[in-house]
Amino acid sequence: MKINSVTEVLDINSLGTTLIHEHMRTRSEAVAVQFPHLYNDEEDFELAKIQVLGAKKHGVQTIFDPTVMGLDRDVRLMERISKETGVHIIAATGVYTFNVLPSRFVANDIDFLAEQFVRDIEVGVQNTSIKASFLKAATDAQGVTPDVEKVLRAVARAHLQTGVPIMTHSHPATETGLSQIAIFKEEGVDLTKVLIGHCGDTDNVDYIERVLDYGVFIGMDRYGLSKVLSTEKRNETVVQLLNKGYETRMFLSQDYCCTTDIYRPNHKKKDVHPDWSMTYLFETVLPLLRENGVTEDQIQTMMVDNVKRWFGATV
Repeated sequence: MKINSVTEVLDINSLGTTLIHEHMRTRSEAVAVQFPHLYNDEEDFELAKIQVLGAKKHGVQTIFDPTVMGLDRDVRLMERISKETGVHIIAATGVYTFNVLPSRFVANDIDFLAEQFVRDIEVGVQNTSIKASFLKAATDAQGVTPDVEKVLRAVARAHLQTGVPIMTHSHPATETGLSQIAIFKEEGVDLTKVLIGHCGDTDNVDYIERVLDYGVFIGMDRYGLSKVLSTEKRNETVVQLLNKGYETRMFLSQDYCCTTDIYRPNHKKKDVHPDWSMTYLFETVLPLLRENGVTEDQIQTMMVDNVKRWFGATV
C-alpha cells in the first residue's frame, strides 16, 4: 500500500515511529491575509523545524499534520520542513470549524464540498502536486451545527470516493465523538478507518469505551495540555484501556502547534502549557507509562503499527 507525503510517495510499511496529530503551524487565514505584518513566516518555519528535529532525535520518522482550512493549511511550508528535517509529513484535507462555513460553501451543497476534498486527494492541494492522504473534521462544544454537519457528511463522502481515512477533532465533555460516528454511519463510512481525536481529554473510560464499541480508533493525542487534563490522569486512562486490550485502537500524540495565534509571541505558550512540545511524549510520558507496566510491544503497536491498521493495511 502507498501513501502520499508532502515530498514523495511512501510505502505504508516505511512510516516507522509516527506522531499522528501535530501541527507545523496554526493561525487565522483571515488575519494572516489582511494583517500580514503580525506574522513572521521565517520565524514560524524555524520554530517548527526545531520541534520536528527534536522529535526526530527520539526516532520519529513520520508526522501527520491535520491542519486544514480554518487553521491556515500551507503544504509548501510542510514540504519545506520535511525537506529540511528528513521527517515525512502527511497532509490532510477538510475543514476545521466549530460552527459556520464560509459563504461559498454555505451556498453550495454537501457534494460540492466533498468534491474539493477529493480534488486535494487525487489532484493536489492549493494548486500544487502535493496530495492530501487523510480527511479532517471537527465538532466541539457547539455540537453538530448545520455547517458542521455539512463538513462531516462531505468528509464521509470524500472517504467513500477515495478510501482515505478520517480523523476528527472531538469534545469528549459533550460526547461529540458519538455524534460524529452517528453521521459517518448514516453515510456508510467504514468505521475502522475513522480516528476520533482528543478522546484523551477525558478520564471517563465509560464514554471512551462507548466510542470504541463502534470499531473506530481513538486519539490519546493531547499530551502536554495539562490544563485540560493532567498527564497523570491521561496515563491512568491509557493504562486502563491497555489493560482492557485496546492497544490496537489507540494513538499517542501531543496536538502540538509549533506556532499558534492563541500564543503569540511564542513564549506565551510555556506560560500556559509548560510541558507542551513535540518531544514531551518521549521525554516524560512514555517513561511514566513504562513505569506503570506498559510494554515495548504495546508502545510499538500504538506508535508504529496502528497507523497501518488505520489505512487498512495488513500488520
